[in-house]
Amino acid sequence: MQKFEAGSFDVIVIGAGHAGSEAALAAAGMGAKTLVLTINLDMIAFMPCNPSIGGPAKGIVVREIDALGGAMGKVIDKTHIQMRMLNTGKGPAVRALRAQADKVLYQAEMKRLMEEQENLSIHQAMVEELIIEDNEIKGVITQVGAIYRAKTVIVTTGTFLRGEIIIGDLKYSSGPNNQQPSLKLADNLREIGFDLVRFKTGTPPRVNSKTIDYSKTEIQPGDDVPRAFSYETTEYIMDQMPCWLTYTNERTHQIIDENLHLSPMYSGMIKGTGPRYCPSIEDKVVRFNDKPRHQIFLEPEGRNTREVYVQGLSTSLPEHVQRKLLESIPGLEKAEMMRAGYAIEYDAMVPTQLWPTLETKKIRNLYTAGQINGTSGYEEAAGQGLMAGMNAAARALNKEEIILSRSDAYIGVLIDDLVTKGTNEPYRLLTSRAEYRLLLRHDNADLRLTKIGFDAGLISEERYERFEAKKKLIEEEIVRLRKTIIKPNEETQEIIRSKGGTELKDGIKGQDLLKRPEMTYDDIAKLSPTPLDLTDEMKDQIEIQIKYEGYIEKALQQVEKLKKMEDKKIPDLIDYDAISGIATEAKQKMKEVRPLSIAQASRISGVNPADISILLVYIEQGRIAKISG
Repeated sequence: MQKFEAGSFDVIVIGAGHAGSEAALAAAGMGAKTLVLTINLDMIAFMPCNPSIGGPAKGIVVREIDALGGAMGKVIDKTHIQMRMLNTGKGPAVRALRAQADKVLYQAEMKRLMEEQENLSIHQAMVEELIIEDNEIKGVITQVGAIYRAKTVIVTTGTFLRGEIIIGDLKYSSGPNNQQPSLKLADNLREIGFDLVRFKTGTPPRVNSKTIDYSKTEIQPGDDVPRAFSYETTEYIMDQMPCWLTYTNERTHQIIDENLHLSPMYSGMIKGTGPRYCPSIEDKVVRFNDKPRHQIFLEPEGRNTREVYVQGLSTSLPEHVQRKLLESIPGLEKAEMMRAGYAIEYDAMVPTQLWPTLETKKIRNLYTAGQINGTSGYEEAAGQGLMAGMNAAARALNKEEIILSRSDAYIGVLIDDLVTKGTNEPYRLLTSRAEYRLLLRHDNADLRLTKIGFDAGLISEERYERFEAKKKLIEEEIVRLRKTIIKPNEETQEIIRSKGGTELKDGIKGQDLLKRPEMTYDDIAKLSPTPLDLTDEMKDQIEIQIKYEGYIEKALQQVEKLKKMEDKKIPDLIDYDAISGIATEAKQKMKEVRPLSIAQASRISGVNPADISILLVYIEQGRIAKISG
């Protein structure tokens, strides 16, 4: 095969899934000359698993992506078939938006955005080799011998690296949905010296909606109020399609128990580690054998298809067993299976080999993002892709790199967890992973991150001015409510009585009345109308900031303490072996992760507070300076 020079770029992105598309749009949007190389142009932003975006923690990530100038929120707003706000009966920290996608329209819209993006070229090609010189990436070589040169490269190969599909005792080399796998690039990464692990994920069967008896299921409609992920969305889709809920039962579980020996998970055929928080139905039945039933959601895959995704029935059992499982579930007794469920095994990077910018420690200017870093989920992939794209472009354009802290964003929690703690299974973002979740809410993603997106060049001036105006109105109204005195007249007492509250004895500040759990912003506005033109979103923000003021203040104080630890940097030249008193395991872990700060070192599993105290003393005594001098 004859090799040939095919072009030079600032940034090359390998792969165009949810990580690759965000990485490419971000890099090009910042002004970097960017190239995307993907195995199949028809698979851009493809959803091989569930046709949905958002949910607990993940929905907040999509809002963060949008606040930073990313694409996922805009695309799902234009292409969803249903949208719901989850956990509305709970506190604001756990509320999250979730949308069912029209998966074909979602792909088409993301592809259109990429095709129209300035500075972005898209080529269909299989990358087989990275060009490395003096531990620095210089470009890539494709299957046909094309050599593309680049200042930076981002690998976003998803589950394609040495992908293998498994159904029962059938196992064959494949990417998701029977696409070509990436074999030689996986070998090349190993040859370079990267530590790879084998992970597994899976999908459920898809069935034909014509053959479902919906009368035996419970309808799950979307919200009847306008919802959107993107702060730029002004037109809302209200013509929604419902999902449906049904359950497994004793018969379903019996079929699984009787055929467990045929499951590749239990026969030993599957070697990779699967996601704990999204287990197969076999795994659920074995691990939770005291549960009489498990939820099954029937999710349409789009407006122009009859395919329905059987959420909750992920399996790699043989096809004839999958058919029996479907027949045992109410509403699916006569369901026609259009695609069988399958497991897929693939290679992933050990993510502790990355800096918080997602640049690899071993090879300069080489970045990785998405499922290759050991995560599961479209949202986690997109968040990483956006940050890798921003940092690769920043490096190529000699701009400042961007690292989000754990108190800035769920994306910051995600990346810090990966690069500091690593993961021994496909990582899924959960609200419980964020210690500052009261600060990282669905409603305030723009207040947290828009300035960062604007400074990077991904937020337009017009949008930034709208954001600043919104922020100003919220601040002005909070100040007004702090000063406004509401008198205990008959109108006031009547509203308070109607809400089940205790009547006033004296005048009260508007903010103090709003702090009462039964009162809402609209109640206060009746008693003290605002002269400001506030949207419902602004009113929600004002109410949350006032009601949770004490909790938010405590969280901010904790962030300040953490910031002091983050500011205590660990010098590059440090020799952990020279520090007496630190436990052997802690030394090994710190040598592997190479933490940038005391705060990051304290989050490494296996590093104890005593180890951190000794490390602090060692650095503060100036021992490093003496050694390096």
